[in-house]
Amino acid sequence: MSGLGTVSEMRRDLIQKLLDGSVLLRPANTPLVGGVSNGKPTPLSYWQLHVWRQAQLAAQLAPGAHLFNETVTIHRSGKLDVEALERSLNEILRRHHAWRTTFRVVDGEPLQFVNPVTRNVLSVLDLSILPEFEREREALRAGTHDARQPFDLEDGPLVRTKLVRLSDDEWRLFLTVHQILLDGVSVYQVFLPELMAVYKAFVRNQASPLPELSVQYPDYAVWQRQRLDSDTL
Repeated sequence: MSGLGTVSEMRRDLIQKLLDGSVLLRPANTPLVGGVSNGKPTPLSYWQLHVWRQAQLAAQLAPGAHLFNETVTIHRSGKLDVEALERSLNEILRRHHAWRTTFRVVDGEPLQFVNPVTRNVLSVLDLSILPEFEREREALRAGTHDARQPFDLEDGPLVRTKLVRLSDDEWRLFLTVHQILLDGVSVYQVFLPELMAVYKAFVRNQASPLPELSVQYPDYAVWQRQRLDSDTL
């Protein structure tokens, strides 16, 4: 109880000093600006570092495991322009540096490297020739196979896509991404809305309606390190 009392007294003392102006807090809002990384290798964010360390441990204990693979299945009913979809996926990879990132250790420190823009060919599996009752099962098998393949954090890529055609009006898009690049917010608030917006534009032979990003994830990682490695804490 004496320890709790001491902490309480210290807290009251600090509050009083803040109120009378004898102690000043430094501003915590360090500006987040884009272009800081400028394509150069940058440190990992603290979340990336956490996942990277866990992945290194998993690779030692269970080589070839797929513990950090995140999968998303997108169902499409109706006509699908495969070429426009492939262009849309490539556009998202182009605009988001994080999705073109790999990770290597340099002088004992893990760094993230943004790889150049390349055209990725969408893998298409046509199951429409199979009996109808077998198609869904085979589609799931194909998606599960991709989801269980491990990623190489150093060589990448850390994003895999496979499109399965069940019929002219029924499709499945399987997306597998390493957890170091993806979370639920990325999927539902960024990836899916952007994919729909870009696909609709490309089907009409229009340019992407999405503005260029002023800040990329490596910029955020640099900002986070500068903010939390300083005297702010």
